[in-house]
Amino acid sequence: MDAASHLSALAAAYLERREDMRRFFLARLGGGADVEDLVQELYLKVQGAAGETIENPPAYLYRLASNLMLDRLRRAKRSGARETEWRRTHHATVGALDVADTPDAESAVIARQRLEKLSKALETLSPVTQRVFRLHKFEGLTHAETAERMGISRSAVEKHVSLALGHLLKRVGP
Repeated sequence: MDAASHLSALAAAYLERREDMRRFFLARLGGGADVEDLVQELYLKVQGAAGETIENPPAYLYRLASNLMLDRLRRAKRSGARETEWRRTHHATVGALDVADTPDAESAVIARQRLEKLSKALETLSPVTQRVFRLHKFEGLTHAETAERMGISRSAVEKHVSLALGHLLKRVGP
């Protein structure tokens, strides 16, 4: 057989089994546009197989269908992993509080009130303790970096942070 007749045999097998291919995808993926997309992709693969020698066109169709489906599932898994990583890096947390990217109005009011309490409680601390706490907790400096910037010992930074956290816990709560 020449390439044209192989293509014709494969195209004929596809046309003959198109509905079977749809059910094949449907059984494995459930409903949705993915099934129709995969049937169309399968057709494109059949058209692209012009120069290949295919001894068993129906088996080849099912192999193509399986590979397309697995590729789609892998892409979805990678996409999910990317989304999870994006949320991990772009979704902020402050202490134990989760700060959503787009909070609802009630959450925004509660967060604003909590921030005001926190700010007022911080103002009652000594200026040195406030500065150490802000550098370490808000600017993300390590104890060593904070100590260097403030010109105090690392132990002093730890004591100031501990003092501030205890004070804030009493004034604002967990």
